[in-house]
Amino acid sequence: MTMGIDPAELTEDDMLRELRHLHATRTDTLLHGSGDALANHTMRTEELEQEYLRRHPERDIDPGRLRDGARRR
Repeated sequence: MTMGIDPAELTEDDMLRELRHLHATRTDTLLHGSGDALANHTMRTEELEQEYLRRHPERDIDPGRLRDGARRR
C-alpha cells in the first residue's frame, strides 16, 4: 500500500526530495510518533529507497563505506 504518489511516477528531483525529508524526520518519528506513524514512515522510506536502487543499479559506491574501508579508518 503506497502512502502517496507511486515512487515510479515521481520525477528524480521529487523522489530525492522525499527521500531527504524522510531521512531528516526519521529520528523524530521514532522517538515521538505513534506505532502507525512509524510503520508508515518505514514503509514509505522502503518504497522510495527501492525505487532509487531500481533507477540507479550502478550507483557510485564510496570505498570508505565498505567493510575494508571502515577497517582502514
